[in-house]
Amino acid sequence: MVTGHVRRFRQNRDNACRSIESPPFHREGVPRSRLKHIDRVRGIAVLCMVEVHTAAILPPEGITVGHPAAFVAAAFGGMAAPMFVTISGWGMYGSAKRRSSEGHNYSDWVGWIVPRVVLLFLCQLIVNVLLNVDRGGRFEWQTPGVLTLLAFAALLSPILVRISQSQRSLAMLLMCASPMLIGVAAGQEMSWYDRVGSEGFEGWLARFLWNGTYPVAPWIFYILLGTLLHDLGSDARAREKGVALGMLATTVTIFIAILEGKEWALTSGEAVLTFFPASMPFLVVSGTIVALVMRLLEGEEGSGGSPALGDRMSFLEPVGRLSMTIYVSHFAVLGAVAVVMEGEPRLGVAQALGATLAHTLVWIPLARLHEERVSGFSLEGLLKAFSHQGSR
Repeated sequence: MVTGHVRRFRQNRDNACRSIESPPFHREGVPRSRLKHIDRVRGIAVLCMVEVHTAAILPPEGITVGHPAAFVAAAFGGMAAPMFVTISGWGMYGSAKRRSSEGHNYSDWVGWIVPRVVLLFLCQLIVNVLLNVDRGGRFEWQTPGVLTLLAFAALLSPILVRISQSQRSLAMLLMCASPMLIGVAAGQEMSWYDRVGSEGFEGWLARFLWNGTYPVAPWIFYILLGTLLHDLGSDARAREKGVALGMLATTVTIFIAILEGKEWALTSGEAVLTFFPASMPFLVVSGTIVALVMRLLEGEEGSGGSPALGDRMSFLEPVGRLSMTIYVSHFAVLGAVAVVMEGEPRLGVAQALGATLAHTLVWIPLARLHEERVSGFSLEGLLKAFSHQGSR
C-alpha cells in the first residue's frame, strides 16, 4: 500500500515537471503558459501599425496637420512602432534568456539566430517590394526598416542575456541621449524619400545606423526597454515607479512646448517630440506610454491572476500571435491600393476613415479564423520550424 502511494506520488511529480517544462496546448498550437496580456499588447501594436500605414496610403481630402483627425492618426502612429519594437524586444529577450539557462552551445545559438535574421531581412525586402515607390508606395526596395532593426536585435540577443540589468539600463540611457550625440547626422532636414533612399553600401549603412526610418541609434532603445520590462516582470512596483517618472517627464515636455511656443508633437519638423528623426523627448514619452499600456493590460496576470478585463479583450490574442504575418501581409493589400489610387483624387474624410478602420479591424476575425483553420501556416510557424531544424 505504501509502495502504491509512493508510485502515485512519483507519477504526479513527474507529470508536474513535464507540465512546467513543456506546457500543454489548449488550442491549435497555443501553449497555456503564454501571457495573455503580452499577446494583447502585440495585437494592439500591429493593429496600430496597420492603421497608420493605411492612413498614409489613403489620406483624406482637406485634412491638414492641425486637424483633430490628423492628430488622432499621428498619435496611433507615434505609439505603433515603439510598442511593436518594445514587445518584440521583450519576446526575443525572453526566448534568448530561456535558451541561455538551458546551456545552449555556439551551434545552438547559430541555429536559433540565423533563421530569424534571414527571415526578418527577407520580410523587409518583401515589404519594400510590395509598397515600392515605383508603384505609388513609400519604400525603395533596399530600404532598411523596422524588420531590419529586429534582425539586428536578434544578433544582439546572446549578448543582452549576458550583461547585467544595470548595464542594459545604462545602454538604454545612452540610446535615449543618442539623438543629441548624433546631432545633424540624424537628418532633421531630410525628406521622407531621402530617408528611405540610399546610394551604395555606405548610404544604406547610414540609413540603418542613424538616419533611416528606424535606425539602430536611437531605436534600439525600445529593444533595451523590452529586456528591462521582462526582467522586472515580477516587480510591478518598480515598473509603476518608472512609469510615474516617465509621466513627470512627459508633463515637462508639454510645458517646454508651451514656453517655447512650439508644437508638442509632429511626425517631423519643429516640435518637441518628433518621429523622423526620433527625438529624445519622443523616446521618453513613447517609452513611458508603452510601459503604461503593458502594465494596465497586465492586470493581476503577473502575480498569477487574470489580465485586465479578463476575457473581454481575448479577441486581440490571435492577432498578437500572428503579428509578424499580419505586419507583412497588410503591405500586400496596401500595395494593391497604392497602385489603384495612383493619380486618383483623394477620398473624402468619411470614405478614407471608413476604409482605414475596415482594413485595420478586418485582421481581428481573420486572425481568429487563421488560428482555427490553418494555424501552422504563417511566418511564425515557418520561423519555429526553421529554429527547430537549426537546433537539432
